[in-house]
Amino acid sequence: MNPSAPLPDLARLCVHTITTKPWTVETAAAKFAAAGVKGITVWRDTLEGRNIKATGELLRDHGLAIVSLCRGGFFPALTPADRQKALDDNRQAIAEAHELGAPLIVLVCGAVPGQSLVESRKQIQDGISALLPDCRAAGVKLAIEPLHPMYADSRSAVNTLGQANDLVEAIGSPLVGVAADVYHLWWDPALQREIARCGRLNALFAFHVCDWRTPTLDLLNDRGLMGEGCIPLRQIRAWVEATGYTGFNEVEVFSTRLWATDQDDSLAKIVQAYRDHV
Repeated sequence: MNPSAPLPDLARLCVHTITTKPWTVETAAAKFAAAGVKGITVWRDTLEGRNIKATGELLRDHGLAIVSLCRGGFFPALTPADRQKALDDNRQAIAEAHELGAPLIVLVCGAVPGQSLVESRKQIQDGISALLPDCRAAGVKLAIEPLHPMYADSRSAVNTLGQANDLVEAIGSPLVGVAADVYHLWWDPALQREIARCGRLNALFAFHVCDWRTPTLDLLNDRGLMGEGCIPLRQIRAWVEATGYTGFNEVEVFSTRLWATDQDDSLAKIVQAYRDHV
């Protein structure tokens, strides 16, 4: 039997702004800090119309570590012009991360219906490689997030941690690593081995947690809070920490059900679920 990780304290708890989607980033900052959350991952939509540098200062004033910015990516396209648009948007994300003070951008890499996954993966590799000078100049890293195979049609041609690790090796830059999200990876029989490989590559940049509800009513927006589903969270966290990973455990929950509830109550449940199940 694989060992389970000991219970975490809140010092490594990060919550994504998408998890409490109805709140503004300012409200989320105040509420997270009051609840004992120590880290925040900011989704780009929450920054629209704001002074990004001032927003970063506000988050730090609340005692929150800015863990990452979500999201960049979506590199594949059928035309060179559309691939260039994707690069332009990713360069804008890098500039936003730098201004915010976020050290990392999470990449949802993209795919094109009807284009081969092999070609899409090549375009992803080329796109990430093209961004490296911008990342070096801004002091920002990139984390490839493999998505569940159900998203291989249009959201990501990178569907296993093994494929993400292959990309990291092929690109060969310390600025490029992996964001491991249990929702997308828990089913993979090679998961323990590939998490260990992440450790050898020094490439495990982020770890996202939630749960897989049964039945799942919506494959995008019906994630569960930790403990509401079938993902062996503590076992996977033990594998992650065996690599030497000491970063945040990031709660990222897309849930129409939870977004419709009182968000103060939802945040309290998030903290309790983290204590009980992560």
